[in-house]
Parts: sequence; C-alpha cells; structure tokens
Amino acid sequence: MGQVAMSFSVQELIPVLPEIVLLIGASVVLLVDLFAPGKGRASTYLWSLIALAATALALVYSFQGPQIVLGGHYQSDALSLVLKLGMVIGLACVLLYGRSYLAARDLLSGEFFTLSLFALLGMMIIASGGSLLSLYLGLETLSLSLYALVGFDRRSVASSEAAIKYFILGALASGMLLYGISILYGVTGTLNLVVLQGEIAAVLTDTDARQFSMLLGLGVVFVVVGAAFKLGAAPFHMWLPDIYEGSPTAVTNILGTVSKLAAIALVLRLFADGLQPLLLQWQPMMMMLAVMSLAIGNIVAIAQTNIKRMLAYSAISHMGFVVLGVLAGTAEGYSASLFYMLTYALTGLAAFGMIMILSREGFEADKLDDYKGLGQRSPVLALIMMVVMFSMAGVPPTVGFFAKLAVIEAVMAQGHTWIAIVAVLFSVIGAFYYLRMVKLMFFDDVEDPSPIEAAWDERVVISLNGLAILALGIFPGGLLAVCSQVF
Repeated sequence: MGQVAMSFSVQELIPVLPEIVLLIGASVVLLVDLFAPGKGRASTYLWSLIALAATALALVYSFQGPQIVLGGHYQSDALSLVLKLGMVIGLACVLLYGRSYLAARDLLSGEFFTLSLFALLGMMIIASGGSLLSLYLGLETLSLSLYALVGFDRRSVASSEAAIKYFILGALASGMLLYGISILYGVTGTLNLVVLQGEIAAVLTDTDARQFSMLLGLGVVFVVVGAAFKLGAAPFHMWLPDIYEGSPTAVTNILGTVSKLAAIALVLRLFADGLQPLLLQWQPMMMMLAVMSLAIGNIVAIAQTNIKRMLAYSAISHMGFVVLGVLAGTAEGYSASLFYMLTYALTGLAAFGMIMILSREGFEADKLDDYKGLGQRSPVLALIMMVVMFSMAGVPPTVGFFAKLAVIEAVMAQGHTWIAIVAVLFSVIGAFYYLRMVKLMFFDDVEDPSPIEAAWDERVVISLNGLAILALGIFPGGLLAVCSQVF
C-alpha cells in the first residue's frame, strides 16, 4: 500500500495518456456547455465527438506493448487496448444515435455528454486495472455516472424509479464486491493482481497456510456475486429489465452495450488475471450462473411485449454464453468470451439505435406491435433489424453464430459437453422471440403508416452497423485472431 504514495516519472504516465486526454476532454465539454447557445447543443455534441476521437488517437499512440505502471495499479496490454477502442467507438455510436432522440424529448443537455464521458473514463480504468483497488475505483466511477444517467429524465416516473432501484441494488453489489476484495487482501496481503495470483497459489500449496483456503473461498463467493451483478447474469439480474425499460433509450444503449465491455473487463481481470489459481472454487459457481442465465433469459423473454424488456432478458441469456467462456478457465475460453462480448455490443448498438430512429416526439417505439409492417414502411431499416435479430439468435452467416460457436468449442474442449448441449437447447428456444420480430416486420400489416424521419448521419451509422454484423459473420477470422492474441 505504501507504493501508492511513490512519485511517478513522466515515462510512466504515457500509458495513462488516453485517460488523461479523456478527462481533459470531459472537462472541456462541461465548460463549453456553459456557453453553448440554444438548445441544439451542437457545439457540446461536436466537442464530445472530438474528445472521443482524441482519446482513440491517444490509445493508439500511447500503446507500447505490455506495461505495468503506477505502482502496479495500472496495466497497459493488448486486452485493455482492444476493449478501450471498442468502448470509445461504441460510445461514439451511442451519441450519434441518441442526438435526435434526446433533442425531441428536451433531454439533450451538456450533462448527458459529460456523464457519458465520465462513465467511459470509469470503463477505461477497469480495462487497465492492475489491482483490486483500481478495479473498484473504476467500477465506482462508472456506476455513479450510470446512476445519474438512468434518472436523467426527471419528468418521467419510470426513469426515477429505475434510478432508485439501480442505485440501491448497485450499492449492495458494490458492497459485496468490496467485502470479497477485503477478504482476499486480508489473506494474501496484496491488492496487485499479478502478485495476488502468486500469493493465492502459495497459500494453496503451503501446508501451514492451508487453513486460509476456506477464507479465500468465502472471498471468491462475494467477488463472484458482485461481478455477476455487474454482468447482469441470473440470479442477480433482477435490476436489468426495469432499468432497461425505465431509462431513456439513449441511456439504455450505454447500459446494454458499452458498459457490458466494462463488465467483461472486470470479469477477465478478476478471474483470469487474479483468481486463476482458485479455478476449482469459482468454476462451479460460474456453471450455475451460466445455466440459470440461459434458462431465465430465453424463457422469460418469450412473454415480453416491450422490446426493451425483451432485449433485457435477451442480454441475460447472452451473459450466460459469456460466463460459459470464462468458466472454461483457458486462454481459448477467455478469448471466446471477449469475442462474444465485442460482437454482442456491436449488435446491441444497432438494436437500440433502431428503437431511437423509429421513435419520435411523444412516441417511444418500444412495443413489439410498433414494428408491424416495418418492411413496407422502410425495407432497408427492416432488413438491418432482421440482420440484428438473426445475429442475436445465432443464425449464420451473421457474427452471432460464430460467437456462440467459439464459446461452445472452448467449453467442450474442457470436457463440459453437457453444459454446451444445454446452451444449444436454450438458444433454439430463444430463436423464437427473435424470429417473431422478423415475422412482425415482414408478414404483418402496418399499424402506423407515418413516415420514418431519420437524420442522414443516423441512417449512415445504422447501415454501417448492420454491414459490420454481416461482414464479421462472413469474415470472422480477423477479430477472432485479435481476441486470441490477447491471452
């Protein structure tokens, strides 16, 4: 702990440059908003995109291979680079999709952009967390920003209710995670993830220290609970549907896509980097989480009539696949989980972006019936939405098929054939509610014939998003190779 107070050289701050640039950018956006004329917030919006572009450039410039700096609390490696680039691109898409949506509801304010950028800062800190302490600080930075964003629409009762639920349950999960961290620190005497792995291995092999193994197991239980909540895995999923439905869709897009990248970063840093020696203790818990997430997510989603709630339960089932890759406990499993989460975030961006494009002032396109006859109103948008649904269902040649395949292969390679079969069966069940959307769009009559008004930039981004889902499905090798080289 004494290392925290040590002085750092300028050279050590180069890997931290992206976070520094983002922090400066968020502060500039906050100041620009004070003097921004009118309600359009064009200057604030533009400066937010500039801040994200500068952060992406700083990420590429500052990466000089694996480095551990700031007394071991910060690490720059291939995993952090891939995740951070995904986070920056994802948030840029969220802002592009959400501008018109928020403006139509008089919610386009500087606070939205500033809080989004500070949430991104927390995500990036998690991605580069080199110690349990930095992981927790990044998580709290992210969580506090998201609490405010969920309750951003103060005139909406649903939004306020969602914010209160999220805050209470999120604080409880953070407390459990912190308690687990304190137990691990008490047994091993370190917060550094690399050192922690060695200390845990020493405790497990040292006959005199073996009495602490049960205490380590207790710490792991609390860490798994906290991580499962942030991931949105069952049975710690109770917050997800209400928060997805109650939040403004622009905020739901952040929760359902970009923040999921922070969740997988937290899980991989904790279990792949720190708690790998305790694999036999946390693997059975992960199996329970995976099976329950697949079952609850896919079955309950069938009964939903609100598309945001349907996507929430769909997210729970997808987190079951992510957990499957992690429980394999191998480099192949971890890379499969990373690939799955990156492609899920890409697909989710298009799904929530479509909801915002079809929404208008006084109307939320969040009911399944709102999508009836979309193929007649806008064949291009309906085709993109069909690609999104096929990818989530795991239908080839979309990228969702290869994401599921990679996870199942990693699990079966470790002899867990039964759980791979369970995953496939529930995926077949889950295909129903995705294909139902396709049926509504192309085979049902139009209920709302009003024209779809979407800005040119929204149409460009949603088209590129849909093409990316198809392109990565046809040529998945590049991204798969990148994810494989991370571990």
